[in-house]
Amino acid sequence: MVNTTAFLGLMATATSVIENAAVVGNTSKGATVSPPPFGYKAGSAESVSNLKDKIKHVVWVLLENRSFDNILGGVARPGLDNPTNHGNVCNPLNVSDPDGPSLCTRSKDFDSIANDPDHSVTGNNFEFYGQFVPDNTAIQSGELTATNQGFIEKQTISYNISAHLAAAQVMGFYDEAEIPTLLNIVDGFTTFNYWFSCIPGPTFPNRACALAGTSDGHGSNDESFNVAGLDINSIFETASSKGISWLNYDGTNGAFPPDALYFSWTAANAKSNLVPIENFFQDAYLGVLPQLSYLTPSCCDLNTNSMHPDGNVSYGQIFVKQIYDAVRQGPHWEDTLLLITYDESGGFHDHVPSPLAVQTDSKSYTETAQNGQNYTFNFDRLGGRMPTWLVSSYAPEGHVEDLGTNPVTGAPEAYSATSVLKTLGLLWDFEDFTPRVSNSPSFDHLIGPKMRTNAPLILTPPKPFPNDT
Repeated sequence: MVNTTAFLGLMATATSVIENAAVVGNTSKGATVSPPPFGYKAGSAESVSNLKDKIKHVVWVLLENRSFDNILGGVARPGLDNPTNHGNVCNPLNVSDPDGPSLCTRSKDFDSIANDPDHSVTGNNFEFYGQFVPDNTAIQSGELTATNQGFIEKQTISYNISAHLAAAQVMGFYDEAEIPTLLNIVDGFTTFNYWFSCIPGPTFPNRACALAGTSDGHGSNDESFNVAGLDINSIFETASSKGISWLNYDGTNGAFPPDALYFSWTAANAKSNLVPIENFFQDAYLGVLPQLSYLTPSCCDLNTNSMHPDGNVSYGQIFVKQIYDAVRQGPHWEDTLLLITYDESGGFHDHVPSPLAVQTDSKSYTETAQNGQNYTFNFDRLGGRMPTWLVSSYAPEGHVEDLGTNPVTGAPEAYSATSVLKTLGLLWDFEDFTPRVSNSPSFDHLIGPKMRTNAPLILTPPKPFPNDT
């Protein structure tokens, strides 16, 4: 159990409205496009040529349900947009009384939490806008903007717990000593400051959108994902059509389908491409990885490694270490791009509001909120901000990447899950799957022209710390 003295003392008497709260259009107030570390313009012929020359293997893993501030809020590295660098941020205990008592972000001393925060579409609405059914027209016009002030109250509504316990669960962040494995990656490679999930909703739709550029109108973890019910194109089908070798390394242990099996094409044509997660480590060390390695971690309770509550962050760090160490020590290190990210922010507080985005397609999704109201989502804004790292022998050391550039409009744009599809399309010459992908910033320009030789051979393992609260 967390030491209550540490967080009860952080109770405030007024809400704290973050300085960069406004997200108008597609940009975060105060955030800018990062200067290209190697001088390459994203998507340019020079940058893409360099990407194709340097990268022959891509390893992609989506962890589970953690926000940027939750994981990296306690890391004091220049450039990171987090509470440690810019000051703690508060949420009111009651969003209808914004000038009343509030509780703030703080360091915590427990590995995970027992009460999984709400990360449904309408749950995210409440956390972002303080209401289950915000006015979509007002959001799109900029009349209504997210303030991310509803996290504490939503947790108290969900579990009928005290505001103090709710704040400990959703407002806390890890300090540097608790995430040494991830800190190695921050120091050694590239961290994205503004990378958001595809959808302000739960796991399966977000994973589908990352792989296909759309969730095909799905906004909940419905039965379609268990029966290969998505009859849409995915990176797996496109890779096969282009002669790009791929495997979905499956660590689900049968708890749910591996992500590639959401799609009907995979079930009909490529079940042999689904292999146990253990195979990844042997393939990496032996130097026989496919061109695309997609890893599905275990989830979602105790003794799982995705970091999904109430699975432990320490277990997830061990999983990341195992992946990195195998790639780093294997023959493919010199030509591999390893991308480590999350599927969504999981209902954990983050102080940076989520941007608007081009619609994924023409479909919509309707959900009944906890208060009985119906809400229709048009897939026209992103979900929460999440940690994401680009790891490669060609990635800049200790670099913090801010906003990217929308390749259609040329305007500053937040990175998101579909930025992977945009970048892979440049690498392997395939067309954009959806309008969302077309408007997503690529990160090809973060691969440099010269291989580094100072990347750590192994990552620091985490130490055990207290259990859930």
